[in-house]
Amino acid sequence: MANLTLVQAINLALTQEMEADDRVIILGEDVGKNGGVFRVTEGLQQRFGEERVADTPLAESGIMGSAIGLAMAGLRPIPEIQFEGFLGPAYDQLVNHAARYRTRSRGSVTIPMTVRVPVGGGIHAPELHSDSPEAIYAHTPGLKVVMPSSPYDAKGLLISAIRDPDPVIYFEPKRIYRAFREEVPEDEYTIPIGKAKIVEPGEDLTVVTWGAPVLQCLEAIDNIEQDISIELIDLRTIYPFDIDCVVESVKKTGRCVIVHEAPKTAGMGAEIATVIQEHCFLHLKAPIQRVAGFDTVMPYYKLELDYLPEAERIAQGILECAAY
Repeated sequence: MANLTLVQAINLALTQEMEADDRVIILGEDVGKNGGVFRVTEGLQQRFGEERVADTPLAESGIMGSAIGLAMAGLRPIPEIQFEGFLGPAYDQLVNHAARYRTRSRGSVTIPMTVRVPVGGGIHAPELHSDSPEAIYAHTPGLKVVMPSSPYDAKGLLISAIRDPDPVIYFEPKRIYRAFREEVPEDEYTIPIGKAKIVEPGEDLTVVTWGAPVLQCLEAIDNIEQDISIELIDLRTIYPFDIDCVVESVKKTGRCVIVHEAPKTAGMGAEIATVIQEHCFLHLKAPIQRVAGFDTVMPYYKLELDYLPEAERIAQGILECAAY
């Protein structure tokens, strides 16, 4: 096995899928010669040529529209949107076209497209470079939304997304692009879309999260001195999320804390909390807690870590839920 960062695991998945299937192509701003702003696609244009790894103009709507047309023509495009804030100009193409074509055509046309997007804060980037918009796209029927938290998951989830017959938004937490390494099989493997992972088993309280906050949750759990057995769930797929895994865990523990970087109001945490209330009401021993970003625009560098759900704030939410 190779010991890879998240960036390297994604690059490996792209390389192997492009080798295995000549329908797979990559397009986006600076993805070719420069290898992307975070160097995720480094070396791919040299290996596969400009026709399969194409640098595009700075026009997100054009990138997305072109990818949709390529997918309709039988290819499996992977458009990269350089930062999550730049999804705005591509919103119409993604939501009103890509997500609807299967229904609009009564199943005769599908859009096997994987939209790669760096997401989230923690790297001191400027405005429009640090948001967490997953709830917006999870609210769009026809789109699948995934977000890995480790190199192993990154490779397996990306391969599943590329092979999926429908559009998938593949959010890449930029804070952990190079934060740590993990053993990643060099052979092909997939991780099913819609299947969560129990990172740490526990009996007393459930923590549900995804993306970069998985690491902060692990840190918070390690720092809690009280004897609390905590089950940590990494959703991996935001939509459709693994309801069975969450419900089974909360029925066992009776307590739940949901952690995400996005603003608290109308975030995915609210949807998950509602599902828990619908399925686990008689099992709950405490109100469901949400530890999330604040209902403001992501602040600049000095206050960025105060906005994000860091370990100390997560630990406080766990202790409050456990003490209720």
